[in-house]
Amino acid sequence: MVWHRLKSSVFDDCRKEEEWKIILLDDFTTKLLSLCCKMTDLLAEGITVVENVYKNREPVPHMKAIYLITPTKKSIDGLINDFMSKSSSKYKAAYVYFTDYCPDNLFNKMKSSCSKAIRRCKEINISFFPYESQVFTLDVPDAFYCCYSPTLEKTSDKDAMMETVAQQIVTLCATLKANPGVRYRSKPLDNASKLGQLVEEKLENYYKNDEESQIKDKNNSLLLIIDRGFDPVSTVLHELTFQAMAYDLLPIENDTYKYKADGPSGKEREAILEEEDELWVKIRHKHIADVLEEIPKLLKEVSTKRKATEGKLSLSNLAHLMKKMPHFRKQITKQVVHLNIAEDCMSKFKSNIEKLCKTEQDLALGTDVEGQKVKDSMRVLLPVLLNKNHDKYDKIRAILLYIFSTNGTTQENLDKLIQNVQIESDSDMIKNWQYLGVPIIFSSATQQRKQSRKDRSSEETFQLSRWTPVIKDVMEDAIENKLDSKEWPYCSRCPPAWNGSGVVSVRQKTKTNQPDDRKSGSKLIIFIIGGITYSEMRCAYEVSQACKSCEVIIGSTHILTPKRLLDDIKKVNKPKDIVCIKDETRL
Repeated sequence: MVWHRLKSSVFDDCRKEEEWKIILLDDFTTKLLSLCCKMTDLLAEGITVVENVYKNREPVPHMKAIYLITPTKKSIDGLINDFMSKSSSKYKAAYVYFTDYCPDNLFNKMKSSCSKAIRRCKEINISFFPYESQVFTLDVPDAFYCCYSPTLEKTSDKDAMMETVAQQIVTLCATLKANPGVRYRSKPLDNASKLGQLVEEKLENYYKNDEESQIKDKNNSLLLIIDRGFDPVSTVLHELTFQAMAYDLLPIENDTYKYKADGPSGKEREAILEEEDELWVKIRHKHIADVLEEIPKLLKEVSTKRKATEGKLSLSNLAHLMKKMPHFRKQITKQVVHLNIAEDCMSKFKSNIEKLCKTEQDLALGTDVEGQKVKDSMRVLLPVLLNKNHDKYDKIRAILLYIFSTNGTTQENLDKLIQNVQIESDSDMIKNWQYLGVPIIFSSATQQRKQSRKDRSSEETFQLSRWTPVIKDVMEDAIENKLDSKEWPYCSRCPPAWNGSGVVSVRQKTKTNQPDDRKSGSKLIIFIIGGITYSEMRCAYEVSQACKSCEVIIGSTHILTPKRLLDDIKKVNKPKDIVCIKDETRL
């Protein structure tokens, strides 16, 4: 969808047959394009060279240049420097496309410096990243500190971040051709309320001023905005579904997994985990036990077809086969990558995580495998704290689950836990959850009623994966129009008639619900301030698959892993200059 919009708004807009162009990108748009197209796609659009607008480049005065950039001072200065004077211009002309609204001061600066060189100047309103087919991210991890730091409460930094995030969400809605009703979770903090109001105002202005858009009234879509503290359990629990487990346990950076296909002494290889890999899409949300069963089956199918394998299937045998038979190397490479990931996950699981998982599930649910109520949470927690094989992060995650399960603990008990586990220097990873509205120290003033959860006991699950993220309950309730209006107020002055479940009158002809129906049907958009987990991303796909008449799209300021979140929580009460927050926003 994003690529289609870029094609129509940028490449089709400045197309001229048989004319090649250069494209200039900044950091944001480089990542944006890498997520939705390949170099071959750009070549098909007449792009011959891709350059970084920040870097010094050789002039190519006979060629025209497309500038796809964010409207920031740094990017606009890069553009201006390319056309300082007519004689020293780097390119024949500039076609400028901003990802979102360009502030007047920057626009005027550009206009006064190089207006003669600019043939086109447009705002295309794509200021988010399409991370997966149903997942988006704004890629502003600094938003976590800005929104939850006690030192930035009621400051211009927080206000500016909220404005930026709201504007980015509006560009998402514009790309989806949605003008949703906006609702927010009223507790535990007011970030969701503030952001909801900003989004509502900006949506109204956008659709009022957008002459091309046919959408003027609220249509059949709903946007829910939620603070990260609404479900702390899902952020620290060990997940055993493939994608969530891999990103939690393995050092995957920028969606790149490094592995040795020819055994420990082999050459290191890299694999990018992306949606173009059909096998990854097929297995990423499956439980690790199912993945370990499925991949060897697929490998055997490929090798049996070629009658090329005998005896036991192993990674070294497969490596040998691939060298011997290059014509089917491509078919087998993906399976080998995912088998490596699964085996890496299982080696970590067997050595340490397996014992942790039972404890975590019992604490999270408050019941054991047999469904019996956990009477003494501390007795469940102690074996984890006494086990010397668990690292500090695992112990802190277990302590947090204990505290969440009891809705807070006493100061004395917390101090004892911190001392006994010897995590004094990292104690803020526990204490600072209070700034997310999560009770850490028990008091009658902060005591909250525990969330009532859907009964999922009849759903088939693995014993070590009994917990369901709270967001799944929210998605299902939203689609069935069962969200409590006090807990989920509307920002809209006139709430739209929401029919996410696709229920029709008996007098209407019922359409068959094919997966493609969702693209043109209802949309439920979820935005979580302060990061989403991979397990919450999985829920969007599961609920969409079950409902079929409504597509669930989930996104956040960034994607988090438990370790990354704990590191962010530790810094949240530190002064701004120590945390190194970027001063430049995209507004």
